Amino acid sequence: MRRNLAARLGVWSAHHRKAAILGWLVFVVLATVIGGAVGTVTASDEEMGVGDSGRAAEILKDAGIDEPAAELVMVGARTADGWRDAAADLSKALDATGEVRGLKAPLPSEDGKDALLRFAIKGPSDEAGDRVQPVLDAVDKARQDGAGRGISVHQFGDASSEKELSDLLADDLKKAEFTAVPLALGILLIAFGAVVAALLPVGLALTACVAAFGLLSLASHQLHLFETTYSVMFLMGLAVGVDYCLFYLRRERDERAAGRDAETALRIAAATSGRAVLVSGLTVMVAMAGMFLSGLLLFKGFAVATILVVCVAMLGSVTVLPALLAGLGDRIDAGRIPFLNRRAKKGVHASGGLAGKVLRPVLARPKFFAVGAAVLLLSLAAPALGMKTEQLGLEKQFGSDAPLSVAYQKITDEFPGGPAPARVVVKADDIGARPVRDALDSLTRKAGDGAELTVHKASGVAEIAVPLPGTGTDAEAKKALHQLRDDTVPAAFEGMDVEAYVGGDLASSEDFGDQLGRGIVPVFAFITAVTFLLMLFCFRSVVIAVTSIALNLLSVGAAYGVMTAVFQHGWGAELIGSEKVGAIENWMPLFVLVVLFGLSMDYHVFVVSRIRESRDRGMDNRAAIREGITRTAGAVTGAAVIMVAVFAVFGTLSMQDMQQMGVGLGVAVLLDATVVRMLLLPSLMTLLGERNWHTPRYLRWLPKISHEEAEPTARPHAHNSPVPSGR
Repeated sequence: MRRNLAARLGVWSAHHRKAAILGWLVFVVLATVIGGAVGTVTASDEEMGVGDSGRAAEILKDAGIDEPAAELVMVGARTADGWRDAAADLSKALDATGEVRGLKAPLPSEDGKDALLRFAIKGPSDEAGDRVQPVLDAVDKARQDGAGRGISVHQFGDASSEKELSDLLADDLKKAEFTAVPLALGILLIAFGAVVAALLPVGLALTACVAAFGLLSLASHQLHLFETTYSVMFLMGLAVGVDYCLFYLRRERDERAAGRDAETALRIAAATSGRAVLVSGLTVMVAMAGMFLSGLLLFKGFAVATILVVCVAMLGSVTVLPALLAGLGDRIDAGRIPFLNRRAKKGVHASGGLAGKVLRPVLARPKFFAVGAAVLLLSLAAPALGMKTEQLGLEKQFGSDAPLSVAYQKITDEFPGGPAPARVVVKADDIGARPVRDALDSLTRKAGDGAELTVHKASGVAEIAVPLPGTGTDAEAKKALHQLRDDTVPAAFEGMDVEAYVGGDLASSEDFGDQLGRGIVPVFAFITAVTFLLMLFCFRSVVIAVTSIALNLLSVGAAYGVMTAVFQHGWGAELIGSEKVGAIENWMPLFVLVVLFGLSMDYHVFVVSRIRESRDRGMDNRAAIREGITRTAGAVTGAAVIMVAVFAVFGTLSMQDMQQMGVGLGVAVLLDATVVRMLLLPSLMTLLGERNWHTPRYLRWLPKISHEEAEPTARPHAHNSPVPSGR
């Protein structure tokens, strides 16, 4: 019989080991070298914008106006005017750095105990983070000198926060690498009991990540990226890369333990687990492609990054992995760890002892366990009903104790609206015309103290910095922003042929959230349709397709609920070194939805395929469920433990959005592999009975896909069920 694609790839690689291994190494090296040579292009603030704030940024960009990287330094004292000497010395030191322009006279606070130094960093704004270090050093020296005299110094601005963010992301990625990789290796050592068998999946996953990094650098020249994208790519790459290799390697070892020769075992692993890897990988990539429908550059970057790394990991698993397995032979068990090796051997081809014990009461009382599991997941999801989302500012991303967050809060308390003013951008054919100029002056006066008007006459553009009340991001600031957009600005330029838009940090956050709200509907429709069609095509069952979507939604809902409870309400946040921030990062719900719909299909297709295989061999529905779940329990558990461990590492990083992503994904995968796969899925399929496998007459034209046919040349142990075919 004709072998499937995965089997053909595996057999070819096994027979052409040197070509497969050398080809993989050459690919990884070339991708890394070329990617490193061309560098990575990050997205500018203008490119990230949408809505009115995006149009305001576009006007400035088209006019060649580069907003300078503004910095604020607050000098405080115990008494009124006690800051004057320190502020004068600091101003001189800032000038001496050669990196400062537009330094203004100190602006006193209402009580006179604090003063604000305002300036910008020289050079293009996108290079400010690289040039700000001398300024940071000067401010730090002033802080140390003034500490003994009761002088406090706090700095916040575009350049200082950009540098802090870049440094923190680099440190977090390094921490993730040095924590997640040994953790995954340790789990694999326990699973396989041999050093070589454990190193193989980790090594392939890491080389897949390295190659994908290089490819992403190339792609960034066409689609500019956000800084977080590489962290997301590493998380996904390590998780799926190790999992794909684990499925493949575990099946090959199981077949060898069942008494098959090396070639037959490898062919079966290629045709069964290899096919599952291809189906799962393609499903994840198609699901990730749904992020392109969001209309946001951030998600387009995430989509490209995850598609690239999953594709590379998938291809490596079905090509170079069988070549390495064929070359290593029995040496795959080299470096055996006695105690762990005995445990691994004992569980290699077992019928799932623990899983069998769990399933026994589930299959005996399916209605009780179906209702109980559903109630548990819905209870976990309940906090999500009150979920609030916002674009977390840097002061929340870094944590309330971080120096930058403290500085932001101190400056905002004394000088409201200073760190993050709204920006009104106006474009006119004649920006100097009397009616336009009068409107600009009037609008500046109405904006109150601290408002600044800048006219770029040659470009026909003007901009007004408008301080917002409150913290600059709270309800009071949002109310003022909406009033500015809906009433004040339109009224000021009524009847004039001008373009006037309101931008700034808060406006960008609001516009981003609005676009997310519009984009989530087509993205959700896309991934649910993909999931439905895939399951329908694989199993020719509407019931299986619909229940697959329902189970995924329960997992996602539970993840949302836990994220809301931990990060919005602060329940248990201290246990992971985090804190209550009052909201969820606004891009997180859509990202978690897409990723989980993709990743959950790894387990779902794997498990349901084995159930269908048993059903096709003549077992009744209940026996097929027991057989399919117990036979896949070990692989699913191992894969889930690794994914949860990797995601948990990200839950301990410094950035708030990385913590939310790690906790959300980790909780969802944990629930998906335990409550959903071990309780809800078998109990629901038991209750549905033969309706699981019913193909409506109007769908009988769909091709019937064989689910792991029996291998005629197999020599399994007497106590084992017939082993699926490699053809």
